[in-house]
Amino acid sequence: MTNDHDWETRVAALWARLDDLEPADFRDRVAALATERSDDAAAVFELGAAHDSTGMPEEAVVHYQRALDLGLTGLRRRRAVIQLASSLRNLGRPDRSVELLTAEREIPADRLDADEQALSGAVDAFLALALADTGRDREAASLALGALAPLLPRYNRSLAHYAKDLLKTPFGS
Repeated sequence: MTNDHDWETRVAALWARLDDLEPADFRDRVAALATERSDDAAAVFELGAAHDSTGMPEEAVVHYQRALDLGLTGLRRRRAVIQLASSLRNLGRPDRSVELLTAEREIPADRLDADEQALSGAVDAFLALALADTGRDREAASLALGALAPLLPRYNRSLAHYAKDLLKTPFGS
């Protein structure tokens, strides 16, 4: 078994080549790396991400769920939840996606490290997509605009206020 740093370096190098490899070849290479770390949650996650990134969301879902069941932690755990929810939405299960991302959104910031907190916007963005797919368009727009507001050079306060108002004002009023 190789050390963690070496394995992580090889995983990162392989991801850097994603666009240069055929999808099946890429998945095979990730699978080879994953077999070096049998039943390791991070390796299972990487296998899920490889399937997801090469157009195989059904398989990705299985791997993401297994990685989470194996106790995946930290940044990869948060990525797994986001990617699992996205794959489920793409497979026609937006309600489950909403459940996962809503729970992820409710994790207090003080329980997340800086890298995990940096993905909060991604949680909101994918939740907005899932909400839209469930017919909850005003909630989706409110969430997306609320996430966008802090990034604007001006009108931050106004946009944040309007985003909240979307949830109070009936459509067409």
